[in-house]
Amino acid sequence: MSPSGGPDANVPQAIAGPSGFLDDRLGAGNFLKRNLRKVFPDHWSFLLGEIALYSFIILLLTGTFLTFFFKPSMEHVIYDGAYEPLKGVGMSAAYASSLEISFDVRGGLLMRQMHHWAALLFVAGMMVHMLRVFFTGAYRKPRELNWLIGVLLLTLALAEGLTGYSLPDDLLSGAGLRITEGVAISLPLVGTWITFFLFGGEYPGEDVISRFYSLHILLIPGILLALISAHMILMWVQKHTQMPGKGRTNNNVVGAPFYPAFMAKAGAYFMFTFGVIALLGTFAQINPIWIFGPYTPADISAGSQPDFYMGFLEGALRLMPSWEINFLGFTLPMSVLIPALVPMGIIMTGLAVYPFAERWITGDNREHHVVDRPRNNPHRTSIGISAITFYGVLWLLGANDEISWVFKVSLNWTTYIGRVLIFVAPVIAYIVTYRICLGLQRKDAAIIGHGVESGVIKRLPHGEYIEVHVPPSADIEAHMRGKEPVPVLTGADTEPGGIPPKGMRGPIGKLKARMSTAYGGEKIPLDDGHHDGHHDGHGDEHAAVGAGGDDKSITR
Repeated sequence: MSPSGGPDANVPQAIAGPSGFLDDRLGAGNFLKRNLRKVFPDHWSFLLGEIALYSFIILLLTGTFLTFFFKPSMEHVIYDGAYEPLKGVGMSAAYASSLEISFDVRGGLLMRQMHHWAALLFVAGMMVHMLRVFFTGAYRKPRELNWLIGVLLLTLALAEGLTGYSLPDDLLSGAGLRITEGVAISLPLVGTWITFFLFGGEYPGEDVISRFYSLHILLIPGILLALISAHMILMWVQKHTQMPGKGRTNNNVVGAPFYPAFMAKAGAYFMFTFGVIALLGTFAQINPIWIFGPYTPADISAGSQPDFYMGFLEGALRLMPSWEINFLGFTLPMSVLIPALVPMGIIMTGLAVYPFAERWITGDNREHHVVDRPRNNPHRTSIGISAITFYGVLWLLGANDEISWVFKVSLNWTTYIGRVLIFVAPVIAYIVTYRICLGLQRKDAAIIGHGVESGVIKRLPHGEYIEVHVPPSADIEAHMRGKEPVPVLTGADTEPGGIPPKGMRGPIGKLKARMSTAYGGEKIPLDDGHHDGHHDGHGDEHAAVGAGGDDKSITR
């Protein structure tokens, strides 16, 4: 309803009715109308974050079911359940209740497997979503705070996965718990205290399952829920980024409204995500704890592997040489400290600092609502691929024993090669990625300057055959022309002998200037001088946007 009480012709009846009802009772009609008409851009990559969100919802639902039957206790019991091979075997109550959920509770095994698959998809979805944000520069002003929330969410998700993975107290998860204890106790000064706090005494203690259970179902999920809510609220308030294209600027959003278009799409996407996880839980076995048996500190299984998101820690531990420092009666086990802290520290700290480091290097304090194509910022893209390569080498070498066994190569050689690759592979990845980005920029410049192949062969008067080129479509050309040069600090390119600006003086200033010149600038400019009569796609831009009506574009 309009403020005067009459119907608002610009608002669909499906929105006007409920908003009028709420406005009469809560005074929230204008708020509801404004937010239901919020425009979301239409691009497949923006749905990646929703995979993580929907997986988290499924985690909460399946986890609630499991809490009704799981017993977080280290109490020693004798198993007498439905799984015959383990009858009469001593085990913890936690492991016995996990077997009961799997074999005696109706739908229990399905819920267990759906919960596990949803956990993997939750972390994977967060990783892929974060990569999309990084490679497109969507973390830039005003979204730095939301980026930091995302980094914290990923860190907490790893901790949530670790605590949940350990709860069944089977032999596989117990091996991971043993590694956790070794990492915790190796920390200088606080290691012993942290270990006793988690385990309630000497390893394995009597309290670790109950304490991990409290962390897994109460503390960490509560923080995750709060951070996800803050993440969504900030995204809603700051508006969504959009890919460069026809009619898209920093002052508008081109797409479809939240209601009904995006709401219907999101609802369907949730059902697709739920269906995939349900199918995986039904047909793809995961974590068969009854095969592993109960955990005992004296036993270990060959070829044990953690879930994928902790594989980098496993690989770092396997690659690190045996090195320790003994000083004044104290021992620093560097063979554990470095793998446990350095790779995680490099990746997470690098992610958290990068938006601010990039702004410091480029001096770019503008707001950005239109994102970059990865090729148009080759150094950022190369840095991201190098980080992925670094993570991937650690992840792959976490299975060096399996690689050695399957391919019949020496385990020592897989370790030696991994130690070389961890330094060499990221550098190679950086160089190759940078060259690919420049090549793609040259391809864009060629399309803008000479058009695209039409498939039509033409014979020239002197007998030469050529393929006729035609102008690219307006949408494709606008997408390419959304490219902006990476900013460079003013005065960073001062001529030798010239007087640099105040901020560029001194060792730090000179380093900053060199970094800015190398990182920023236009690497391969679009060839604006060779259009061969092509239109530039800008003349009818506003008409094309306006033709979509209110459902297609809203000015910020």
